[in-house]
Amino acid sequence: QVQLVESGGGLVQAGGSLRLSCVASRSIYGDNTMGWYRQAPGKQRELVAVITRDGTTNYADSVKGRFTISRGNAKNTVYLQMNSLKPEDTADYYCYLNNMGYVYWGQGTQVTVSS
Repeated sequence: QVQLVESGGGLVQAGGSLRLSCVASRSIYGDNTMGWYRQAPGKQRELVAVITRDGTTNYADSVKGRFTISRGNAKNTVYLQMNSLKPEDTADYYCYLNNMGYVYWGQGTQVTVSS
C-alpha cells in the first residue's frame, strides 16, 4: 500500500503561480507513472499532467505551455509547477500513481484562482 500526500495548493490571483508537491509514503519500484488530475465543481476528474519513470510527460491541451511536471531525484515525489494561472484552473488537484497496474490517489489539494 502507498499513501500519497499533496501540498502546495491555495488561493492565487489570475496570472500567478503555484507549485504542487506530492510525496509517496515509500519508494516506488518497477514500472510506474505519477502525475496530477483535477476535478472542478460539477465536473468529472480530468488529467492535468503525468510523467513516467523514464521522464516521458503528457499534458492536457489546456495546460500546455503553462504547467510543468517533474519528478524528484528520489523518484517517489512529483511536482507540478503552474504558471499563468487562470480562473478555469480552479479545482481540487489529486496526485496519481500507477505502479505496475495498481492505482493510488492522494486526498487532494484545493487550488483557487481569482479573477
